[in-house]
Amino acid sequence: MIDVDKIMTLKVLRDEVGCFNSNRDWDKFHTLRNLAESIVIEASELMKEFQWDNQFGNPLDTISVKDELADVMIYCISMANRMDIDITDAIIEKMKKNADKYPLPIIACKPSGQSV
Repeated sequence: MIDVDKIMTLKVLRDEVGCFNSNRDWDKFHTLRNLAESIVIEASELMKEFQWDNQFGNPLDTISVKDELADVMIYCISMANRMDIDITDAIIEKMKKNADKYPLPIIACKPSGQSV
């Protein structure tokens, strides 16, 4: 199986989502509020897939998880397109904020790897 993540850039993916929406004339329905609501709705559908996983012998349906995760991502990309947000830049900036907010703990180790 081809690892598409290695060959498709985020820019190409954004263009694909944008063209898909435009070709169906869906842009008129994609207000920021509608997109935000759709992200939450799809995230809830994703969460539903975990509601009874591993309980009562119900295995996790990875195909449904994949579909719902894709739906969440498609709406996130649609919102980024609508707002002209550079997704890569936004994620890098947010990770820097997270690193400042949640710094790595400083752990002193002996050469053997055991904590002091």
